[in-house]
Amino acid sequence: MNNFISFMPIALNEARKAACRGEVPVGAVIELNGKIISSAGNNTRKLNDPTAHAEILAIREACSILGVERLINANLYVTLEPCPMCAAAISNARIANLYYGASDSKSGGVGQGPCIFNHPQSHHKPEVYDGISETECKKLLLDFFKEKRD
Repeated sequence: MNNFISFMPIALNEARKAACRGEVPVGAVIELNGKIISSAGNNTRKLNDPTAHAEILAIREACSILGVERLINANLYVTLEPCPMCAAAISNARIANLYYGASDSKSGGVGQGPCIFNHPQSHHKPEVYDGISETECKKLLLDFFKEKRD
C-alpha cells in the first residue's frame, strides 16, 4: 500500500452525523481513482428501513451516480466491520478493496461470524484491510452506546 491515502476520516464524519441523528454511528465512503463517489451514515431509524446501513446507502448512491450495477475497482471505507448483509452487498457490487475500522464481535460478517467472503457462494472476495483508524472508530461506538445507557 505505497502512497496509501485513507478516506476513513470522511467515513468517521458520516458516522458522527449518524450519531447526531440518533443512529448507530457507522459511516461509509466509496472511492474510485482517488475521487469520492459517495458517502453515507446509518439511517435505519429515519428511513424506517432495516437495510439502510451506511455501506448499503453508499453503494446504492455510487451505483446511481456512475450508472452501473457493479463498482469494479472501487474502494469502500467503513468505520465498523460490515454485517453479513452488507458483506454480501459488497461482494455483489464487486468492490475491489474493503477498509474497515473497528471489528464487530456481535454482528460482523467479514473477519468473524459467517465470514461471508470465504463462503463458497460468495461470487467475489474483495481485498480486506482491517484496523484502519480502529481506535477512533471504536471510541465513537463505545461513547455512543455508553451515552444511551446513562
